[in-house]
Amino acid sequence: MQTIHHRGPNLGALAITYTVLFIAGLCAVSGFGIPFGVKPPWFPGPWEPASVITAYFQGHPTQVLICASLQFGAMIPLGIYVATVVSRLRFLGVSAAGPYIALFGGFLTVFSSSTSHLVMWTMTRPDIAHTPSILPSLYFLAYVFGGPGFSVPMGLLIAGVSVAAGFRRLLPKWIVVLGLVLAAAGELSWLHLLLFPKLLFLIPLTRFPGFIWLIATGFALPVARRVPGESAEG
Repeated sequence: MQTIHHRGPNLGALAITYTVLFIAGLCAVSGFGIPFGVKPPWFPGPWEPASVITAYFQGHPTQVLICASLQFGAMIPLGIYVATVVSRLRFLGVSAAGPYIALFGGFLTVFSSSTSHLVMWTMTRPDIAHTPSILPSLYFLAYVFGGPGFSVPMGLLIAGVSVAAGFRRLLPKWIVVLGLVLAAAGELSWLHLLLFPKLLFLIPLTRFPGFIWLIATGFALPVARRVPGESAEG
């Protein structure tokens, strides 16, 4: 028997890079930015009236530009993470559908979130920002892609990895259990669009503990396996 290693980027480092870039962007428009001098009003929620949304984007284009740019950049390490974790699971012998569900969910997360950030960037353009009639529409487009458009497919990514790794005992039990809880929150978050607006909290519940899950999974998922023979290659 010999040990072979999976060839690919470090998953933990990718997850940390994604987390740092996303939170750095968030600091520009939210209460997280208080230590850096960011003061209210902060990024408006979808419950705000159109007048508040319009006033914010007209009055804070620089903060929104920083947020949109950094969070769009965060999608690059996230996309690489998705491709790498699926490749790692296949390398470790997972032949079930889980990795492919994770691949679908992960790439859809990256696409939806990227669209949201690019729409936000568009809202900072002077000719757009000074057209109040279209700002609320663009805001809600950015919200739906970056809110439930993020949390639902992210739930699929987390579920696909957690279930596949759980059956093969490739991850500690606490990571698998956390993943299943976050996956359930992500999948249920779409209900707030239809019937239950108060379920909006499921979106940040998927996002922020999701950082922990991504980092923990990145460092805990095995990078090597044992194979017979002397001429096997990774």
